[in-house]
Order: sequence, then structure tokens, then C-alpha cells
Amino acid sequence: MGCYCRPSYNCHNRGHSNSHVEEEAMIEVLNLDEQGSKELISRARTAGMKVGLTVLRPGQAVGRHSTGQNEEVLVFLRGQGRLVADGGEHEVGEGMVAYIPPRTEHNVLNTGEGLLCYIYVVAPVRRA
Repeated sequence: MGCYCRPSYNCHNRGHSNSHVEEEAMIEVLNLDEQGSKELISRARTAGMKVGLTVLRPGQAVGRHSTGQNEEVLVFLRGQGRLVADGGEHEVGEGMVAYIPPRTEHNVLNTGEGLLCYIYVVAPVRRA
């Protein structure tokens, strides 16, 4: 099982050492006032999951897309918007979480007057 630990973190996984921790810790400060999308954690650092931040200006949309065989979770941090998925529309905003099943075409639009900011988590489906 993979594990990502911060250098100051004492990992408690049995038989696991902190040898996977990069020599130099990277600290990055993100500004929620800057528009666009930024990948925060890549699939190369996980077992297939990626995490990112998206910031949309009023009237801006991500664009219709699918994450293929992956499922996705959106955690809304700021603003108001609309999630369009599978022919339905859902109002979204600060403090809300949305789950997108695999192979689902979807789009996120900023319908508010300020920025719409959310974290996305995309992960492969695990079958037991």
C-alpha cells in the first residue's frame, strides 16, 4: 500500500519507512483569486488519484467533459454555480460536495457574481 507522508510526519504503517518522502519538502501557497485549474496532487504521487483546484470567473464554465472510468468528487469552497450532469442541473455553492460517477458527462458553470472555487478529486474505481 502506498503512503505519502510529510517529512515531519511519523508514519504508522507497519513495515513502512519514510524513505518515500522527498528530500526537499515543497510548500506552495494558492491564491483563490486567480482563475483557472491547477493540479495539486498528481497521479504519480498516489495510487491513481489526482486532486486539483478550479477557480471560475462569473459566467465562466469548465466545459463539458467526462473522467472516463474514474469517479470524481467536487468540494465547493466559494461562490455559486451550476453542475450539469446526465441531463440534470444542480445548484452548487460554498460548503457543498458533489459526487460524479464514472463515464458521466458533466460541466460546472459559475452563475454567481463572484469567483466559484472548488477542489476536485478524481480516482479510479476500486472493485472488491
